[in-house]
Amino acid sequence: MANHSSSCVQASVEDHSKFMLATQLLPQHFQQLFWLCVAAVGFAAGVEIAPHLVHEPSPLLALAVALVLGLIGALLALFLQKIAIAILGFLAGGKLAGAIAAAFFVHYAQYSTFIFLAGGVIGAILLLVLFDWALIVVSSLIGAHLIQSAIVLPPSGSTIVFIALTIIGILIQAASLRRSQI
Repeated sequence: MANHSSSCVQASVEDHSKFMLATQLLPQHFQQLFWLCVAAVGFAAGVEIAPHLVHEPSPLLALAVALVLGLIGALLALFLQKIAIAILGFLAGGKLAGAIAAAFFVHYAQYSTFIFLAGGVIGAILLLVLFDWALIVVSSLIGAHLIQSAIVLPPSGSTIVFIALTIIGILIQAASLRRSQI
């Protein structure tokens, strides 16, 4: 049962990775569509939170938690834009800080709460102050991380894929931003 649940959650994470790639490739008005990124981060958080809420959740329950948190993120983005920006920055910054710490530090787990909080505060401030560019960078990093984590590669290959996907995401979104400002 645990393997089936794990494979279904992995499948939903892979679908989420494809969703993040699609949101990075949207050509125009990405600032107006940032709620997609908020919903995607909420969905990813739901995938990770579900096992903590219920011991060995069924695939349906894990998906339901992910969808509910994604919907909450989208509704926040639509109605409370500045708060949603700060929450998105906090969650994405915390998640990204944890991923970076895991990649570079062997014993990061004992400081994971502090790392998440510090990354979250930095991410929230970054998104609030530099929204357009921060959204480009954060969504590219998170999208690259989600896609890279769904692919089984050796560490050096994962690093190369992560860097390449991040650069591609930033370049595509920067070109879109430049076109929308002209």
